[in-house]
Amino acid sequence: MVSKAPPVGQGRVHPLLLIVHLHPSVYIPNSTIILLTGEESHVFGQNAKKEYGVENVKVTNSAWDTNIISASAQYISVNWNSSGGGALAILPLPSPFHTINGFPNKLPDSLPLARGHTATVLDTDWSPHNDSIVASGAEDGKTMIWKVEAGVFEGWGTEGWEAVDFDPVLRIDASPRKVGQVLFHPTASNVLATASGDSLVKLWDLANPEEPRSTLSGHGDIIQSLTFNPTGTLLVTTCRDRKLRIYDPRTGGEPVRVNDGHSGIKGSRVVWMGGLDRIATTGFSKMSERQACIWEAGSLTNLKTISLDQSAGVVMPFWSDNNILFLAGKGDGNIRYYEYENDSLFALSEYKSSEPQRGMCFLPRRALSVSECEIARAYKVHSTSIEPIAFIVPRKADSFQSDIYPPAPSSEPSLSAAEFFNGKTAPANYVNLADGSIVTGSAAAVASPTIATHPTRSFSAAAPSPAAAPSPISAFASQPPQTPAAEPTPITPRAAPVHKPVEVSSPAPSRSQSYSDNTAESSALRDENAKLTAELREAREKIRNLELQVETLRANARKAQALLDS
Repeated sequence: MVSKAPPVGQGRVHPLLLIVHLHPSVYIPNSTIILLTGEESHVFGQNAKKEYGVENVKVTNSAWDTNIISASAQYISVNWNSSGGGALAILPLPSPFHTINGFPNKLPDSLPLARGHTATVLDTDWSPHNDSIVASGAEDGKTMIWKVEAGVFEGWGTEGWEAVDFDPVLRIDASPRKVGQVLFHPTASNVLATASGDSLVKLWDLANPEEPRSTLSGHGDIIQSLTFNPTGTLLVTTCRDRKLRIYDPRTGGEPVRVNDGHSGIKGSRVVWMGGLDRIATTGFSKMSERQACIWEAGSLTNLKTISLDQSAGVVMPFWSDNNILFLAGKGDGNIRYYEYENDSLFALSEYKSSEPQRGMCFLPRRALSVSECEIARAYKVHSTSIEPIAFIVPRKADSFQSDIYPPAPSSEPSLSAAEFFNGKTAPANYVNLADGSIVTGSAAAVASPTIATHPTRSFSAAAPSPAAAPSPISAFASQPPQTPAAEPTPITPRAAPVHKPVEVSSPAPSRSQSYSDNTAESSALRDENAKLTAELREAREKIRNLELQVETLRANARKAQALLDS
């Protein structure tokens, strides 16, 4: 009589485990089993103790749809409710595992704020290359850059302490209308994108901010969200006109791809799914049903549409390179998360809370606590507080868990602003979370496993100029054919895959011999798979660049023909 194999993950059983169960003499290394057991099914959200969060937070009451909060590896910024103009608060980074040293968890009523805007602050974003540089956009049409000096939080709350506000190091007149979104470039230093109320996206060289270096047009209404691909060679936007658009951010002008997005007019968001050549969006159907979609990045073909629920809050998507998509709805208390595989999303679990969230951001992966097996960290904004939430793989291990920590985007830029706007392309830099070493984009692709499972200056915007930009200023030095959407389908938990019976030859090899053979074979297969994956990604990137060049030439030819006809 043959007994059933032990359950693993959510009913998923790998053939190797079936062999081990039926033939104990076959030895499989523990590390191999860990990699193949679907352990991402057990990722859970752990909320922090109350004293680890931040209380007495005066969150903005603006109805504008952004995340409200943003985080670097050292600080967080929060859109603040203040009188006499717009402001944002800059605070030390809370941890879900301990209190902030020398900093009260309950903020005083009077605290230093980043003031300078004359109207409500709508969005902030931290530089990926300098954890002390943050950008802000506001209803006054201004974009400002702020720098946090070391030691600024020393002595908070002590006797004789006085609140001294932050001053911006740079002011840019970005638009005659509001600036709704700000976003730093992922690989080029000192490059910032702004989306404004005149339905334009502008790219700025912060070393020469007198005029935008590139302007992206073609939106029929208010821009709702934008994001770069990992190398920053493409930018995708969602818009109130219910279109999804992809741009070459250096060429400017009209988009190179346009397709219909979610059919509902309510807020839509977009996130690039790492190096997978896929885009994820959230939005609403015509019947106001919340949805999540996956799109092929080159053609903007809709690959999958899933229905979430009938709630009214905008869903904020966040991507982790462990192939996990986190979805957090405004006004919800829960955070859903799904595993991406073969252009499908499989429900993993859900972080549940009775406290609704007004906004949320995720921590850069290079700042995660690897000793706690933390694979992602969210900062959830309540009505008067901020709560850190750690997403953890439950393991008891003293050593670094390489299978759940692919290299993370590094703080080292790959390009200067001048190089980027002059057309140079470079792969992103990544950091190995085991030892802090820096690897290039291609090396990162090989190494990445998937979880088994100064005085203030002011400038006014002018017309775009093709002039090359000089080197970045010291204030910003970097630290060491349209396809209709598919019909929604409900999410169902992943069914256990059916595997063919595995035949094991007799006599069974010895434990030591099997260990050696399996280890060598597994290592060779992993190396070959990683090499092929890296080559495939490089080939896709070349194809994408060629397609963009063709589309740009066609757009220029159409413009030239229009001028001749007129």
